[in-house]
Order: sequence, then C-alpha cells, then structure tokens
Amino acid sequence: MKNLFKMSAVLAVVVLTLSGCNCFKKMAKHQDEVNLTCTPEVLVLNDGKVDADITVTFPEKYFNAKAVLKVTPVIVFEGGEVAGTTQYFQGSKVDDNYTVIEKKNGGEYTMHVTFPYDDRMACSELQLRAEIKCPKGDCKEFTLVNLNTGAIPTEEEAAILAADGAEALALKRAFGLTVAQGINTLQRDINYSTAMEAMESGYKNVITEVTKANYVYEINSSRLAKKAKTSEELTAFQQKAAEQKDNDRIKQNIYVNGYASPDGPEKFNDKLSAARSESGKKAAEALLEELGLTLDAASYGEDWDGFKELVAASEIEDKELILSVLNSYNSSSEREEQIKNMSQVFGALKKEILPQLRRAQLVNSSDISGKTDDEMAALVREGKFAELDEKEMLHIASTGKLSQAEKIAVLEAAAKEYKSVAAYNNLGVAYAEAGEGEKAAEAFANAVKAGGNAAAINTNLALVNLMNGETEAAKAYTANASSEVKALAAAAEGNYAQAQSQLEGYNAAVAATMNADYTAAKQFIANDTTAEADYLRAVIATKQGDMATATAELKSAIAKDASYAERCKKDVNLRKYIGNEIQL
Repeated sequence: MKNLFKMSAVLAVVVLTLSGCNCFKKMAKHQDEVNLTCTPEVLVLNDGKVDADITVTFPEKYFNAKAVLKVTPVIVFEGGEVAGTTQYFQGSKVDDNYTVIEKKNGGEYTMHVTFPYDDRMACSELQLRAEIKCPKGDCKEFTLVNLNTGAIPTEEEAAILAADGAEALALKRAFGLTVAQGINTLQRDINYSTAMEAMESGYKNVITEVTKANYVYEINSSRLAKKAKTSEELTAFQQKAAEQKDNDRIKQNIYVNGYASPDGPEKFNDKLSAARSESGKKAAEALLEELGLTLDAASYGEDWDGFKELVAASEIEDKELILSVLNSYNSSSEREEQIKNMSQVFGALKKEILPQLRRAQLVNSSDISGKTDDEMAALVREGKFAELDEKEMLHIASTGKLSQAEKIAVLEAAAKEYKSVAAYNNLGVAYAEAGEGEKAAEAFANAVKAGGNAAAINTNLALVNLMNGETEAAKAYTANASSEVKALAAAAEGNYAQAQSQLEGYNAAVAATMNADYTAAKQFIANDTTAEADYLRAVIATKQGDMATATAELKSAIAKDASYAERCKKDVNLRKYIGNEIQL
C-alpha cells in the first residue's frame, strides 16, 4: 500500500500553501492517509494486453468539496509511454458528473486499467499522473501535481510542459508516482508452433516404376511367330532397360509372366501359360542379351484380371454387364460359361479382348532411388531449388538437416513454384517456429485459398491466431480441436490451471510457472536441456529465492543462446538480480 503523496504532512502544507491552490491546502493535512494499492504489483501480459486494478482510499475529512482531481494511469518505457483511461474525482460542491468523494466519509475507489501490449513495454513502469483543479488560486485549470512531493510546476517547469517535447516527457515522469514495476511477459514464451501440424510430403526415397511389353501368341499355341518377336512396344522396352542399366540409382527387376485367355479348359490353359512363360523368357533373353540382365519367369494360367482390365477400358456394348458377371462368379468355368451365353457380346470379346490375353508379358519393375537427404540439403544451401521437385522440397524441410532460415527458404521456393496447400501450410509452420506470426498467418490463409480445408489447417489457424494474440479469432477454429490446442487456448486467455493440467513439457512448465506451481514447473522440464528451458529454470529459481541455481541456469541459457544475455536485463523476473545476486 502506498501513500498518494510521498511526503510529510507539514511539507505538503508548505508546498501547497506556496502554490496558491487554495482548495488543496486542507487536503494536504491528511494526505498521508491517502493510500493506494495496485494489483498485481508486477504487471502481467495476458491475452495481448496488460490489466491492473488500482484502488485509492480517501480518508474522512480529506477531499475538498470544491476540488477536482484528475488521475491518469500511464505505462512508461524507454522511448515512449502509453496513457490509459483517465479517472476524475470531484468534491460534493463541484457541478460536474465525475465520481464524487464526500468530505465527511471519504471513500474507496478502484480504477481498472487496460493497456494493449507493445513490445517496448517489456521493461516499463506503471505510473499515476495527477492534475488538480480549484475554483480559486493558481489551479483554475487542471494543473499537474508532483505525486512524489506534492508540488505543482514552477514557472520554469510550466514552460517546459507547455513546449511538449522530450524535456516535458521527462518532467511528467518525474511528477508521476510509480505503482507497479515492469511486465511479466512469460505468457509470450508459450510455443504454439510445437502443436502445429505439417502436412506429409508424399516423398519416397525409393519409387517403383513398372514398364511392360507383350509377346502375343496364336490361340492354343506357345510358339512365337517371328513377327511376334518384334514390335515398337518391345523395342521401347529394350531401350529403356538399356538406358537404366548403368544408373547407380536404379535396380531393374525383369521377369516374364505367361498367360492364357480365359476360354477353353482350365487345366489346358494352365499348361499353355507355363509353356508361353518359357518361350517368352527365351525371346526376352535374346532381346536383352547385350545388357547381361537376369530374367525370372512365372505362369499364371487364365488371365481374368487382364480380361477385366481390357473390358473396362473398351468401348464394348454392355461392358458393365460383363464386369458384373465376372464379379458374381468365382469359378473360371462358371465365368466362361456365363460369358459365352452372352451371345450378343461374345463375338466382340473373341475379336477384341481374348487375342490380347494370349501372351507372355515382359515386365521391368525398376526400383529408383532418389537423392539422399544430404544431397538435397546441399542443393538447398546452393540455392538450386529448381533441381528439387515439390515432394523433395517438403521432405528435406522436415528432416532436421536444415537451419531454420534454410528451411524457410526452401518452403518459400516450394510455395512460389507449386502454390499447393501442403507447401503453404508447411511454410506457415516454419514461419511460426521462427516466431514470424504475421507471416505464418498469411501462409495459412494462402493454404485455405489453395483449397485446403483439412483439420491440420484449422488447427494451425487456431494456433497462429493465439500466437498473434487474436484469441477471439482463434475460437472459430478450436471447436473440434485437440485437447492440447484447447489447453493452449486456455493458457492464452490466462487460465493457467487448466492449461497446466492438459499440457506437457515446456508449455506445461510455462503454465505452471504462471500458476505459481514451481515444483511442477521444474518437473515438466526436468529432462529438457534447451536454452529456453534453462532460462525458465532461472526464472523459477529466482521466485524460490535460489540465486545459485538461477545464476547457473541463466549462464547455461546464455551459453546456448546469446540473446538471453540481453533479454534478462529487461525481464522483470530477473533484471533486479542481474549484477547483484546474479553475476554473469
């Protein structure tokens, strides 16, 4: 609790008498009984703003019936200040609509003040500034009063105030009474990006590419005619195998499968497909002889799968009926019988479909290995983004092989080139990880414009709004969010007990610290060796009065991240100890 005027009653009488502010002369006799409290004494950043309740208690027989007191809360910081809402108090004989303070009874009044947070406020003070007004004397208009001495400006000081420059700002601050020191900004350390969801790249280090060509036989025959051994399809197959042979990233698996068309006896067709497999293998070995490749052969009997595929791709009338029949029967003989009974289409089948199934199929299943992670990382560092496709870009950004700046660079390139939902979304996550909240929000908005409506994007939109202090906007996306996201929303609104109960790790530790549950906070980060965890442990240690631990943890944090050396000098949790109990 503080006195509104920090001086003795005798001095106050002298000053105010000399000042000529007649209505305050008697008030000064009891000024030492005017008290105020500020809750909290150390301001706290919460939900993008700073709130405090300042309670002023006026004693009995204090407030002059003709006086008006104008009180303005001001947050003061290096390079500027922000004024809050002014509160007016008046005596009972003043003809205005301000809060009336009865001289006989006095009274207690609470001012709730709210300031939108500005990064410059991290190292700041909350002051009260007062102006007085009397119907007679030197204060007929509102006049600034020094709340530390009770004096009003001298003629020289009045001239400085009228000039309204840097000197005026300094003088106003000297006249103000500090009621709260600094702002605890620990809420801003909550890491929303850890709960954001990056989309899968779809990248596979090894992909399988299949090339096919067919040796076609006459009905019931396993002997290949000379003309059947040459075709554009077979030539293209041989050329591709040759092109891939010396590529270290490609492993070719070549085999021949023998088939029979599904007409005729099943046992006969099984033998026929086996014979076609062998003759087809010999033809393929001759085709690929110069490549020195090994071939495997197998037979599969009647080719019902091929039959379905060809029918589905054809223009045959009633093809849907044919496919329905195939799906209705499992037995080859029943299928064949039912198909032959469809006399209106069987002729077309015999002419267009069945001849293509009398074959030995040559298959090259090539396993193609992509770039290694190290190769992709090198291309990123060289700025050769054009040599990476989208999946490679998204993949290398997810591996941990890149610095944060490199990760952002490759994702920016992916978003610019492909304009895909995944590229924009993952870029937004990367921006958020780097603390670039506004850029992250823009990237997620672009993901939505690109057609994204996945749960991951809604989650990320909720979290980026929380990150940017837009808690109301975040609510549009949290209805179906995970318990972690809802807990982070609770933390953003200052509900640290709920957040602590549902979070884990570092974020839970921040919530527990804000909840003054320091034992739990330390447990949450017991195994966390990051710089941010060391710094938080230093803050916790100061709150528990353990300066040896605070010093050790802060030194560890600075060794890992030099930026903490400057931050601790402005942090209200630490700055008063720096150079005293904590020697860096």
